[in-house]
Amino acid sequence: MTKGAITTYFDVAQLVLYMFWIFFAGLIWYLVRENRREGYPMVADRGVIEGWLPVPPAKTYLLPSGETVRAPAANAGEEQPIQAERLAGHGGSAYEPVGNPLTAGVGPGSWVARADHPDLDHEGQPKIRPLALLPGCGVSDRDPDPRGRPLFDGHGEKAGTVVDLWLDVPEMNFRYLEVEVAGGAPASGPTRVLVPMNFARVLRDGSVHVHALLAHQFAGIPRPRTAGQVSLLEEEKVMAYCGAGLLYAEPQRAEPLI
Repeated sequence: MTKGAITTYFDVAQLVLYMFWIFFAGLIWYLVRENRREGYPMVADRGVIEGWLPVPPAKTYLLPSGETVRAPAANAGEEQPIQAERLAGHGGSAYEPVGNPLTAGVGPGSWVARADHPDLDHEGQPKIRPLALLPGCGVSDRDPDPRGRPLFDGHGEKAGTVVDLWLDVPEMNFRYLEVEVAGGAPASGPTRVLVPMNFARVLRDGSVHVHALLAHQFAGIPRPRTAGQVSLLEEEKVMAYCGAGLLYAEPQRAEPLI
């Protein structure tokens, strides 16, 4: 036998190759199974779908804030009630929102129950804060400043006035426009809401156009409960409300183009 051979037909190189194959197959099994800690088991019309690999046992994770979370969650796989009904009586048919489509939480307006606290930076401060609380930050001289300028809706009608910008401090990106709109309770004064920057188009003159919503709908945007900060859950709901407007702000948006 040659050097390194274990038998006439089997040597060390083959042994190492087979060991690598076994290790790699086990690694794939582990990673795919761990990937099922969120979003599984899935709930479909035909029942609960666990997938071709079993859902792993719950594991406790320690978060930077000191809190702990278990995944998969205890209620994983439980079907959540939705504010929608099927257009037809058979499984697989499309859903139509019930009530206010902007808050129904379906389609482009769906949202995830994220943690109800602000996203924090490494110093424990909220990442996203208004410029009013950041005296050292501002808008570049080379860019239009929308503060004090009007905000127009999808039909070009004035919906409100931009009063502030909310900055993601670590990323140095503007995430939200704080807009003063009409439509709130008269006793509480003007209503201020957050409009995501990725739904807005800022023109050279500083005016802002938001196609997603109509003027009377801006007052319904979910508002943060704490002044000067927005939680992850509140961000999710704000995005969902504006996203729903792309399809449900007016009936013809949900109809075919032809």
